[in-house]
Formats: sequence, structure tokens, C-alpha cells
Amino acid sequence: MLNITRRAVVAVLSAVILALPATGSWAQDAETPAADVIEMTMGSDDATVTVIEYASFTCPHCQRFHSDVMPQLKANYIDTGKIKFVFREVYFDKYGMWASLIARCAGPDRYFGVSGLIFDNLNTWARAGSDLAVVNELSKLGAMAGLESDEIQACLQDGDKLGALVGWYRDNVTRDEVNSTPTLIINGVKHSNMSYDELSALLDEQLAN
Repeated sequence: MLNITRRAVVAVLSAVILALPATGSWAQDAETPAADVIEMTMGSDDATVTVIEYASFTCPHCQRFHSDVMPQLKANYIDTGKIKFVFREVYFDKYGMWASLIARCAGPDRYFGVSGLIFDNLNTWARAGSDLAVVNELSKLGAMAGLESDEIQACLQDGDKLGALVGWYRDNVTRDEVNSTPTLIINGVKHSNMSYDELSALLDEQLAN
């Protein structure tokens, strides 16, 4: 049975602290180059419309977007090659960072599958109680995707990757002026959260141009 030890959680917390600037602000400079971070995408690279979603794994509104909007968006626009979809994590808290590390540990091919599990089970893992309980619940989701216990621990304790993700997050939200989640950037224009019908109408208008 997969179980993350308390010592491992302490190591995870240490990695978070080392990745963050001394002020504790999520938006300050990070040392590790953000270029080391892989952009997670779906759809066609040749699509004329690009949709970037900024989301936090601990955001209930983001969870609803992924349960109510994402299935139709994927079926009608992503899988058909009409749009390129880019997912960018926003880090409001340590739990969201841990979720990101678990999802990215699975690699680009399994990233969106694990992300879906994380959103689907948000009310379970985010409310597990202690830090140890949260890490264990997230690790169970990683195990469902085929990750081994030692692989999960290594990913959670990767301070260099965490530093790169913090720098990447900082650069993205500063450039695109993201201050809430989910935020959508459609062909360079920022939009707030919306229903599938609203998003579909907007995408159809862009595709017709």
C-alpha cells in the first residue's frame, strides 16, 4: 500500500520553502530558469485559435470549469483540431504546488489524465487534514496513473523543478496580468471564467475570422 512518510513530507515542505523567495511572496523572483518547465498542451499546433487556461488545482471554480466546460471543449474543439489548448498552473498555496508536482511527475502524455483526477477528487485530497494526509491522498492519485511510491517522493522533493515552476508561474501571471482563476487567454485576449455556451460562441467567432 502506497504511503508517504512524515519525513518525506518534511522534505517536501523544505523544497517549497527553498523554492520560494525569502519574503514568502509567490510573485517574487525565483532563481531557477522558467525555461526548464514543459508547457502542457492539447490539440493542434497548427490551429488558428489558441486558448490558454490559468487555473489552480485548489480552486473550486476551476474544478467546475473542468467538470462542466472541459469535456465539451475537448470533444468539440480540441480533439477536432480546431484549437490549441494550453494549461498553466497558478500557485495560491502549497497544496496546489504539490498537486502540480504530482501531475507533472506523470509526464506530458499522462498530465491531463492526472490533472483530471486531481480536479475530480479535490474535495477529498484538499480537505484531508494534515499536510501528511494531503500528500498521501495526492500520492494515491499519482499511483492510479501508474507512478511508483519512490518516483512520487522524488518528484515532490525536487527543489530545482519547484523553483523553475515558481519562476514560470511568476513570469506568466505578471505578463498576462492574471489575478483570479480560472482566467482564459484566447488569441492573446484575456477573459474571465465563462460557461461552455459563452466560450463556444467566442471560439466560433474567432474561428470564422
